[in-house]
Amino acid sequence: MRVLSLDIGEKRIGLALSDETGTIAQGKGTYRRRALADDLRYLAARIQEWGAERVVVGLPLNMDGTEGEQARMVRKFARALEEVAGVSVELWDERWTTAEAERVLLEADLSRRKRRAARDELAAVLILQSWLDAHRDAG
Repeated sequence: MRVLSLDIGEKRIGLALSDETGTIAQGKGTYRRRALADDLRYLAARIQEWGAERVVVGLPLNMDGTEGEQARMVRKFARALEEVAGVSVELWDERWTTAEAERVLLEADLSRRKRRAARDELAAVLILQSWLDAHRDAG
């Protein structure tokens, strides 16, 4: 089963897709956000094109586990995507993924501009890989 992962930011959405066996996450780039309807249409088209049967969306919780304004926005976005795309959308704790992505990119010695371009996609990969690993261990 293919699973699509999204790291939803205010300006960009990072995308990652699993292999058919649901074992490995692979980056699929970033999407520059426009209007909500455009964002949903674009993602619904990718879901269909890539044959994703489920979508995992990173939920940006505060460090103490509470939800702030960004988490509420992501919840609303996830509900809208589920309706438009007709697939199951699951929220997944992403508290450490952006920081981990930044650490990996710093270690790779990328320029600030290149890090910014790659961070959202890498965060989506980390979200998806942690989700895949947790569900493989549980199954």
